[in-house]
Amino acid sequence: TSISLKEKDIKIKFPEKKLSEKEKEVKKILAKLDQQIPNVSFSDTRTTTSPEDSKAILLNQKDNYCVGEQLMVLLDMFDHMGKRKAYGGDFFKVRIYSPSIQAGASGHIMDYRNGTYLVSFTLLWEGPIRVSLLLMHPSEGVSALWKARKKVYDKIAFTGKYLNGTSEVSVECGFVMNTSEELCKYLDERDEEAFYCLKPGNIPCEAFVQLMSKNSPISYLTALEMELLDRYLYLQMVCTTEMSIQKCNFGLSSHHPTGFAWQNQWYPRFCSITIFRTLKITTCLERKLILFLGDSTLRQWLEYFMKYLKSLKLFDIHGFGRHQNLLAIDMARNIQIHWKKHGHPFVTTSEYMTTDHSYAAREIDTVAGDKDTAIVVSLGQHFRPFPIELFIRRMINIREAVQRLFLRSPETKVIIKSENLRKTDIDLERFGDFHGYTQMLAVKDIFQGLNVGFIDAWDMSIAYDTSDVHPPYHVVGNQINLFLNYIC
Repeated sequence: TSISLKEKDIKIKFPEKKLSEKEKEVKKILAKLDQQIPNVSFSDTRTTTSPEDSKAILLNQKDNYCVGEQLMVLLDMFDHMGKRKAYGGDFFKVRIYSPSIQAGASGHIMDYRNGTYLVSFTLLWEGPIRVSLLLMHPSEGVSALWKARKKVYDKIAFTGKYLNGTSEVSVECGFVMNTSEELCKYLDERDEEAFYCLKPGNIPCEAFVQLMSKNSPISYLTALEMELLDRYLYLQMVCTTEMSIQKCNFGLSSHHPTGFAWQNQWYPRFCSITIFRTLKITTCLERKLILFLGDSTLRQWLEYFMKYLKSLKLFDIHGFGRHQNLLAIDMARNIQIHWKKHGHPFVTTSEYMTTDHSYAAREIDTVAGDKDTAIVVSLGQHFRPFPIELFIRRMINIREAVQRLFLRSPETKVIIKSENLRKTDIDLERFGDFHGYTQMLAVKDIFQGLNVGFIDAWDMSIAYDTSDVHPPYHVVGNQINLFLNYIC
């Protein structure tokens, strides 16, 4: 007996892939970010946010303010045709500053999602102040950047080098390889991390020795979106009204901003601070094991210590190139300071070793820990060109490693440093500060409730008005001073 089945009658169900707990958390954090970022489109740049046509109104204007009071600015945003915006999502950088005393602080922005924003500044020092309101991207540009980031992993092209005796072979590498060719798979199954390279002929995968990268000649922004981002680089609204602030009782409970700059010194709002000079720094670091895990902004910390602590000497650990891992020691005082670059991705046109590659979570797992051990983690700049899930997963893995560390050594100090700002003349689709901002939101969510220190380099960058990914030494010194206050 034969049975005839029509094609439409055949339904084959495949079992749905079960998400791991880590994947569920990644998706949950991504969903939170999606809710905060506008999903809008446009066909005419004249319908996008115009800083020249928008209005800034000082709500509580008076002749004198007290230290500790709030200064409130209402922003009503309009497009280039003078029509009021009906939705929010614009990306701002706002600050108050007093040039004569080298003081500055960031402000807090409340987005009402209808084209109106309330910007609040806590007045933290005496004297005349100025208010700066800088529109970095209109909401339409923010939406375009977010959509472009979520696309694929191919904005950066990685080239790996394999060494077999005297012969070298260079191959394509990456996080996602759309090919049927045989691959070398570098997997961390526990932490769900993966990196791949095309397998180079008869050379074993273990012969992977160097890696470098460059920007791919590709963009996921339309010509109109690119035009929109380019035209907003130097447009700003500035409230030039100066006001005198007199001294009153200094009682602050809110932690935004996290601190302020005054006479080029950073003062956090949530703790008293000691100013560490050279002798005090040396005393603080005595018998300490310090581990910096991250990018070149933490390598800049080690370079700062090397400049001002002459007793620290670099120990040759036989690496090569600008991005080799570093170890500085002071034998007499038993000080060790390590800098280790974070794992893939490390975006640079310079070749660097992969034989010492390690993810930050795995490095933390090797630390025994005690009261004289401190770890600083700072990731982000190299993750900006990739879908944010990669960064979220990495930070979750680091959080889990810190939790394991605290179980075996609750006295170990762990500090998270947020990203520095970057200049606006870079490739905004890959490296713009909006991507750093969303990553900072994710970090604060991931590490919420964990007993770690937090150095808000983002907030410091705004207060000091520096957009250099490697900021001036007085800014780096203040980041380090806060670190020393955490550990000593």
